[in-house]
Order: sequence, then structure tokens, then C-alpha cells
Amino acid sequence: MSHDGNSLKALLHSGFRYALSLTHNTAKAEDVLQDAWLAVLKANGPHQRQYLFSAIRTRFLNMYKREHLVVLVDINEAQPLPAQEEFEYFDMLDFHHVDKALAELRSAEREALFLMAVEGYTAQEVADFTGQARGTVLSHVHRAKIKVRHFFDTFNIEVRHEK
Repeated sequence: MSHDGNSLKALLHSGFRYALSLTHNTAKAEDVLQDAWLAVLKANGPHQRQYLFSAIRTRFLNMYKREHLVVLVDINEAQPLPAQEEFEYFDMLDFHHVDKALAELRSAEREALFLMAVEGYTAQEVADFTGQARGTVLSHVHRAKIKVRHFFDTFNIEVRHEK
């Protein structure tokens, strides 16, 4: 199966961004992507984003035990979720500050936010992909947005408005 070099490069770049959103560590993301890509090649799998992402996610979950991904929050400590706003808010932020804010998120929150805001998947597609309920995915995204906004508010970081 032949693929043009640009589409393969774009696929691997997208895979790296996804791996980085899961691991939040460049070296680990490279390792996860490499292992996943080798698995895709060995299985003669399709060179498609969803197939590669599935392989990346499997490698990530194997690298870290599932119990490290799930953090229980006491219902009394949980903050109420605000009404959903558009993701464009995140497009106007400085990358360095966004990176620091994302470091504060749990892995599941980063994953859901990345898949919806960056890759453009719907909540149902993310739920199907991750094996979670749609409401859980939406909860992860809302909590991630709350934490990111809180980070920016705490450090009085201004959002750049581009014209």
C-alpha cells in the first residue's frame, strides 16, 4: 500500500501530538508513537488516523497501569460545571502558557480535551474511542476547561485576541 510522503508525515505528526497529549512528555510520546507505528506496520494495518490513535492509546495504557489514570474525586470537593463554551478560547492562548496549564490536567482530561478541541472528534466519537460514557467524556472536557481557565485567572495571564 503506497502513501504519499506528505500524508504519512501528517499522520505521524498527528499521532505524535496525540501521544504527547497523553504522556505530556516528549520522550515518552516519541516512544509510544514508535511502538504504535511498529505495531501498525507489523499488522499491515491501515495507515489511518483512527487506527494509529487506537494503537497509541493501547501502548499508553500498557505503559501506565489503568489505576494511575483514574482519580476519584470526592463529590463534596467537585466544582459545578459551567455551561459549555466554544473551544476557540484555547486557540487564542500563548502555547507556553497552554502547555503549563495542560500539565495541571489529569491524563483523561488532557486526552478528551485534545481529541475534541484539536482533532475535532465529537463527544460520542471520543466516548466510543476511549470506551467511556459520553457524559464522562463531557465531564472530563468541562473539568479540563475549568482547570485551564483557573490557571490563567490565577496567574493573571491575558488571552491574546487575534483579528
